[in-house]
Amino acid sequence: MLEIKKITKIYKMGEVLVNALRGVSFHIDKGQFVAIMGPSGSGKSTLMHIIGCLDHPTEGSFIMDGEDISKVNDNKLAEIRNKKIGFVFQQFNLLNRVNILNNIEVPLIYAGVNSKKRKNLAKQVLENVGLSNRLKHRPNEISGGEKQRAAIARALVNNPLIILADEPTGNLDSKNGEEIMKIFNKLHQEGHTIIVVTHELEVAKYAQRIIHLHDGLIENDEVIENVF
Repeated sequence: MLEIKKITKIYKMGEVLVNALRGVSFHIDKGQFVAIMGPSGSGKSTLMHIIGCLDHPTEGSFIMDGEDISKVNDNKLAEIRNKKIGFVFQQFNLLNRVNILNNIEVPLIYAGVNSKKRKNLAKQVLENVGLSNRLKHRPNEISGGEKQRAAIARALVNNPLIILADEPTGNLDSKNGEEIMKIFNKLHQEGHTIIVVTHELEVAKYAQRIIHLHDGLIENDEVIENVF
């Protein structure tokens, strides 16, 4: 379903060339739960940006759902992001001026879904993450754990091909972080494909596979025994 082939990414910083990724190759099957780990500077954020269609690789190919998207233009990348990828960020990225229900509707507005269907779909995913009693609250009126639940609901509402989470528990205490990872585990059991970028082993242990990056290369790619 997703295949990375000899991906490199070189950034130019003044006169210096930085090799963020140096020929990375792997594939992810439909329904897998994969964690990408690595220290600061390992290339994991760069890899997330490429998988999330937020950036182009310098060289190599990126096949998603049978389509090579490594060289498509920015407009096409934006279309793919909206239709095929559900993002969950450490900072939640919710709109404070509108309520939670309206926040969940945003991807559906961009997708051209009519108002009645938008509200029904948004209510459904909010119920799935245990927030059906917070529809009319604004983000500043709910807890951090509830904000991340809302962010997960927003990621789910377009029924994406991939859920891509960047340090999803980074702004949460251990109890709320554990609850969020249990939601991801439930989504995985339901058949969703999930990629989590993290530096925390406590988060990565929920995955069935961990890809370790170091200095822009894959240091290790291991299948783990999932106990959840």
